[in-house]
Amino acid sequence: MLPWTDRAGRFAPLKCAAFAGVLIPALWIAIEARFDWLGERPVTEAIHQSGLWAIRLLALTLAVTPLRRALRWSKVVSIRRILGVSVLAYALLHFALYILNQHFDVAHVASEILLRIYLAIGFIAFCGLCALGVTSTDGMIARLGAVRWKSLHRLIYAITVLVTVHFFMQSKLDITQPIIMAGIFSLLLIHRLLQSWVGDLSPLQSGGVAVAVACATALGEALWYAFSYGAPLVQVLAANFDFSLAVRPCWFVLGAGLMLSLARLARSWMPIGKASSSPGVERSYLRSGATPSDGMA
Repeated sequence: MLPWTDRAGRFAPLKCAAFAGVLIPALWIAIEARFDWLGERPVTEAIHQSGLWAIRLLALTLAVTPLRRALRWSKVVSIRRILGVSVLAYALLHFALYILNQHFDVAHVASEILLRIYLAIGFIAFCGLCALGVTSTDGMIARLGAVRWKSLHRLIYAITVLVTVHFFMQSKLDITQPIIMAGIFSLLLIHRLLQSWVGDLSPLQSGGVAVAVACATALGEALWYAFSYGAPLVQVLAANFDFSLAVRPCWFVLGAGLMLSLARLARSWMPIGKASSSPGVERSYLRSGATPSDGMA
């Protein structure tokens, strides 16, 4: 089965778009390298970009289930494997470029991982992604069985925490991107927990979650700068309303949350909202007794 075809071998526009989308960042990094646009330390910059895209694609992978529930659109599940495997691909690129930056001195790389806690955390997360990637095929789902496969792929949440901590620790003064990703990961986790406890959220409830998590993101950023650098808490919070320099992380988190709220509003009139009963996308899970989770498959 090709990445752009469905299980019957037919061309699938949604999967094709997802496959093309995950290739674009790698292509752009290659173009930047070819034309010397990566700055004075090109390998280091490529390491940062590949790691950032691995984290972004991890967020998109985790967003599939909330989006499917918000839109009641089962077909979106078909792109989760593409997104999940792309997370592993960019993590592999990230690690390979780090080894290149260390002049292929594997012994030195191993010692750095053992001695530097943020590298050790990142490497543990990378090993977890490898485990999920290897078991993301239909054959492995059937071989492991529903219970063991679902238990294994719940590691995605622990991996997400490790990745976020790794991202924070390797960042210097500017923690904008780590704060954004931490906020979005928190938003997705809270959505999943609330849907498990109270059922499907209304657009108003989903919007409330977005506002609450955005406020928590702004407070978390302010506390970080206050405790780490002694920055005035009130001034850092006030900076969220000054758009002359940059858009602060809380607004990106709010935007992501409101997209889920709008998706719930849209499903009442969008044709895709009627696709939830389509069995084709989830057939392989049902054959093995598994159900789609937030893992790579």
